Amino acid sequence: MVLTGADWVWEWVAYFLSNWAFLEVLEYLGSFSILIGVIFWFAESGERVQQRHYQAWQVINTAQGKGGSGGRIEALEELNRDRVSLTGVDVSSAFLQGLRLPRAKLARANFESSDLRNSDLDRADLTWADLHFANFRNANLERADLEHATLRDADLSDADLAGCRLDQADLSNADLHDTDLRGIAWQGIAGVMNTDISGVRNPPAGFVAWALKNGAVENASDP
Repeated sequence: MVLTGADWVWEWVAYFLSNWAFLEVLEYLGSFSILIGVIFWFAESGERVQQRHYQAWQVINTAQGKGGSGGRIEALEELNRDRVSLTGVDVSSAFLQGLRLPRAKLARANFESSDLRNSDLDRADLTWADLHFANFRNANLERADLEHATLRDADLSDADLAGCRLDQADLSNADLHDTDLRGIAWQGIAGVMNTDISGVRNPPAGFVAWALKNGAVENASDP
């Protein structure tokens, strides 16, 4: 009886193994489960992005008004990579050396007294931004929009301002020595009183004479 029962079991196993339609159903079910998982992953991706942005803003806002980086470099760069507007962001007095924010939307941002040496703000929108006392040494500001920006006492030495728009920008007391001014829109600059323009590179025709006439200085000693 035992052998007869065993034979019966194996006969049914052989039957099911030979029934490929049944196995195909199982295969399709497995594939369908994977598909459902992928659909849910994409459906929840928006929530994950929002959570990531929320955490980045938390980092920026928590460190507001404090020195150091406090994770703000990574947070700002992540938001900008996702094309999030940074309009009005306050990172005054922050240590942001090497910050990379090309094409960033930074209108009315507050960078007062921030250290932005070697940063990349190529084509950034910095209209009406507060850049008072900011350090932009060796920074890339090529084609940035600095209209109505406050650049008083800013250090722009050795920076690249090529193609910048400076209409109504205040550059009083700023340090522009060895700064690249190729192709800047300068005719509407609001102020250059005591601005150091010694050694400026590629100044547009007429700029140096105009600046000196309006209070800029040459051959000032380095700070």
